[in-house]
Amino acid sequence: MQAPRRARKKAEGGASSNVFSMFDQSQIQEFKEAFTIMDQNRDGFIDKEDLRDTFAALGRINVKNEELEAMVKEAPGPINFTVFLTMFGEKLKGTDPEETILHAFKVFDTEGKGFVKADFIKEKLMTQADRFSEEEVKQMFAAFPPDVCGNLDYRNLCYVITHGEEKD
Repeated sequence: MQAPRRARKKAEGGASSNVFSMFDQSQIQEFKEAFTIMDQNRDGFIDKEDLRDTFAALGRINVKNEELEAMVKEAPGPINFTVFLTMFGEKLKGTDPEETILHAFKVFDTEGKGFVKADFIKEKLMTQADRFSEEEVKQMFAAFPPDVCGNLDYRNLCYVITHGEEKD
């Protein structure tokens, strides 16, 4: 997938301070840490070999060359930290604000308790609108397991979706 022309121009034209204004300082630091982990050879760029080594470190050994090439091709050019940050900014731009996601869940939480039955959400996700597959539902519940009563804490889920980390 090619970046929009404006994003491509920014990335090709060098560091644009604009991308840094999209995130707060702690988020930028987290992205920097992730970039550093992925830049396995410490040359300041993420390339196919860095991605292969990162996957290997995560236990995925047999990554196809085509898959790695497709990932690298998503960038407008060599992936330095600014390009890396720009790519995440572009991906995250499409994420709904926390309030919008919360409101969608609140429709199902008629008693206002802050949770909904996991089975109910699973059924809705698999039968309505952009339907989830069984695998996608499993992944969601693996990341956000319901409590022992089968309830899904949607407030925490919404927070993680929009902020990328759990509340303390």
